Amino acid sequence: MAFVPAPDGAAVREVYEEAGVKGKLGRLLGVFEQNQDRKHRTYVFVLTVTELLEDWEDSVSIGRKREWFKIEDAIKVLQCHKPVHAEYLEKLKLGGSPTNGNSAAPSPPESEP
Repeated sequence: MAFVPAPDGAAVREVYEEAGVKGKLGRLLGVFEQNQDRKHRTYVFVLTVTELLEDWEDSVSIGRKREWFKIEDAIKVLQCHKPVHAEYLEKLKLGGSPTNGNSAAPSPPESEP
């Protein structure tokens, strides 16, 4: 059986690796069911930024850049490149159900201290 990391721990690690951002994880905004056949779920959290790194793993290895957007602008950019992600922000902005019509969103597993 493969190890599946807790969504909250994965979120903190991914934002650090991909954007060079450290912060305090806040509440879970929603769980989006992208593909029910493959059971693909995306967990979206609030993150309060506490530190921005000058150089981070992806900036050094693949030249990734970090950019900040207002929600409305992020939606416009995502609609062109990642329309499913744009839908996440639209639903959150409108206060709609982030479970795409499914029943209650599952809670992420408790992480170890």
